[in-house]
Amino acid sequence: QVQLVESGGGLVQAGGSLRLSCLTSGRSLSSYPMAWFRQAPGKERRFVAEISPTGDRTSYADSVKGRFTISRDNARNTMDLQMNSLKPDDTAVYYCNADLRVTPGGMNYWGQGTQVTVSS
Repeated sequence: QVQLVESGGGLVQAGGSLRLSCLTSGRSLSSYPMAWFRQAPGKERRFVAEISPTGDRTSYADSVKGRFTISRDNARNTMDLQMNSLKPDDTAVYYCNADLRVTPGGMNYWGQGTQVTVSS
């Protein structure tokens, strides 16, 4: 069983920065891509960023490109999201995701989420 626990959310003024972390446990996720999603009030959960198993490839939603940086440390079982130049539109609950369905019998795992609020 995989557990994902996010931390690092909070309240920040527009233009500020936050660093989110996702700590994984239960099994090694070093062979799987991982991602961050976010869900604003009244809206669907949306993709933010993804990172390859070894961390050599990343992709971002257009809305965060150039401002957010995703990274991972497989030795420490962590994945981070550095968020700079934050905007009020970035306000959302941010979720860590590990999709193991590429492996037969694998599941799609989510953390409990961490709230990010950006004030104008």
